[in-house]
Amino acid sequence: MGLFISQLINGISGSAELFLTAVGMVIIFGMLDVVNMAHGELIMLGAYAACIGTGRLHLPFWASLVFAFVFSALIGILLEHLLIRKLYGKGAETMLATFALTYIIPEIVRSIFGPENQNITIPIRGSFSIGPVTVPYYDIFLIIMAVVVLGVTLFLFFRTSYGIQLRCVTQNRQMSQCLGINTGKIDKITFAYGCGLGGLAGALLAPVASVTPDMGTEYVVDSFLVVIMGGLNSILGSFFGSAIIEEATAAISSFTSLVTARLLIFLVIIVLIRFKPQGLFSSKDRR
Repeated sequence: MGLFISQLINGISGSAELFLTAVGMVIIFGMLDVVNMAHGELIMLGAYAACIGTGRLHLPFWASLVFAFVFSALIGILLEHLLIRKLYGKGAETMLATFALTYIIPEIVRSIFGPENQNITIPIRGSFSIGPVTVPYYDIFLIIMAVVVLGVTLFLFFRTSYGIQLRCVTQNRQMSQCLGINTGKIDKITFAYGCGLGGLAGALLAPVASVTPDMGTEYVVDSFLVVIMGGLNSILGSFFGSAIIEEATAAISSFTSLVTARLLIFLVIIVLIRFKPQGLFSSKDRR
């Protein structure tokens, strides 16, 4: 029972990490209909930006988070302007182009920083106990940051003029253009915001993960699972989808191996795709 409780509590912090890494992909995929295979590389760039901010620029950790978000968002603007904007509506071409970036970006980073691991000291040390379970304070910080990112994103999309325009473009692009909405500007801002959230996730995970040029690869598959489980265009759905996946994995792995738990989750998601391809919490389809 102690192991089961421990796994459930660890699942909560894992859910926060999974949501932080996946929400940027959910935004870009759900709102722009762009399959960004290079999302993991943006997470990696955010982690390196945090390492530069704390290690070379001697910024406090919170400032490094801002620096990582802005840096990744600027990279997103550059990619959208030079590459993605020419491929909207071309799913296969977009997937191939962003897949090529998964090879190009790590090699550029490797040529600059080398293959060695980069490290950031955990900014919030210490832990507390809940019965037999020890919970690090930094895990609590990650959970709080996940809730903050969710709240800010929902506010941005549902309580601002930009969000209203974005939802109009998502529902009917041609009519939005007829009404005078600058759809190109909305696309650029949305893509940059999704990339910025990827960079922020990388910066938040840098103190507890190995920061290497290839670190982004491990996050892409899990991010796709969240997109499928939560819904293609549901931010709140991605939050609950992350919780379902991680808590189910933690609960199952307390009775069997982690590999078996992951395999069972994959099988469940395959069945879900068959009967509910838009995900559990998806909004209305794009038109």
